[in-house]
Amino acid sequence: MTSPETWSERLSRWAYTSLLRLLTPFYLLRLWRRGKAEPLYRQWMLQRLGFYGSTPRSSGWVWVHAVSLGETRAAAALIDQLRLQRPNTRLLLTHSTATGRAAGLGLLQPGDAQAWLPYDTPGAVRRFMRQWRPAVGVLMETEIWPQLQFEAARRQIPMVLANARLSARSQRRGERFKALLHPAGRRLALALAQTEADAERLRASAAPKVLVQGNLKFDMQMDAGLLAQGHRWREALGRPLLLAAVTREGEEAMLLQAWGQLKPQDLPLLLIVPRHPQRFDEVAALVEKAGLTLARRSGWTEQPSEQDLQAQVWLGDSMREMALYYAAADVALLGGSFAPLGGQNLIEAAACGCPVVMGPHTFNFAEAAELAEAAGAAIRVTDIRQGLAQALIICKEPSGQRAEHARQFAAAHRGAAARMASDILALLP
Repeated sequence: MTSPETWSERLSRWAYTSLLRLLTPFYLLRLWRRGKAEPLYRQWMLQRLGFYGSTPRSSGWVWVHAVSLGETRAAAALIDQLRLQRPNTRLLLTHSTATGRAAGLGLLQPGDAQAWLPYDTPGAVRRFMRQWRPAVGVLMETEIWPQLQFEAARRQIPMVLANARLSARSQRRGERFKALLHPAGRRLALALAQTEADAERLRASAAPKVLVQGNLKFDMQMDAGLLAQGHRWREALGRPLLLAAVTREGEEAMLLQAWGQLKPQDLPLLLIVPRHPQRFDEVAALVEKAGLTLARRSGWTEQPSEQDLQAQVWLGDSMREMALYYAAADVALLGGSFAPLGGQNLIEAAACGCPVVMGPHTFNFAEAAELAEAAGAAIRVTDIRQGLAQALIICKEPSGQRAEHARQFAAAHRGAAARMASDILALLP
């Protein structure tokens, strides 16, 4: 039984939802603008306000919310285990981003449903709950929605935070809004933490029941076809490939500046894969401004042409092909870790046998980064210049030993999906 809200907590939630109501037109306008580059944002927009049209009302859904692409890919392993342990599971899969929704489509089976998560206002959330009446709700990783969790508690729908992580930095920020976020934490029936450090911070943030069950990303299955295609690229190149993986704004400029100061002879091919698809053209312009010849992945289908093979830089302007890029690469610079952004997921790189060079900022995946470093699957450096120097050294080494260390590290930590699925299904009637 969740303890009732205090007066200050009720006031904080009222202020939060009142602000969201005022911002609703701007929120919808932002989605419409994003839809210019990613048309999926403009589809089913009324679902963002809790209107789901002619979708038949029913109950008993196992509802999984995976906000974006990374969470959706991690949720795939969990969903597989939910179906394995409870074969008649009916899945409701919700998202907040176009990349998440596009990836989630491939996880659906007959009888499942997919929708946008509603904006966190009282009316939208009530309409969502009335429409779907889930038996259990699963939020992925860091998702906390005060009104959504208030309404779920009111309807006695157990909510789970799966693959939960909470960095020290996020915890400090959350303390500023303690009166709003702690009640949401208290309303979780269960938090399934990636690490003990995450669990301690979640408990301090009022989550009443926290279990440490590991990281779902270790259970992600790599696409064998993409891995094979990456190996074919590698053979066709005949030279090393250095991958800047899932880069964030500002990192490409730092990398290209450092790259321009290197001696041109014997340089590997540089492959840059930005995290956000709306930045593909921006990064292409940065490469061309640096005076480097560019080939874009979107310009070919299976194999790059001879002209593409001779380019100095490739731009990975495609979606859901990271396994291909990692398989083709000799080493990866970890995006998000050279600017103070917390780093991207390095587990996928390891599973593909790609060693990683990571910068100083890995607080989003602190334990995974430490374990990878200890296992010889990753190397930590202080800045992009040192990272580039270390990556160039690795490009000249025989790749077998480091690649095997990476694969062994990934394999050693599997099993979280089965444990989490069991915990979630135990909450069902």
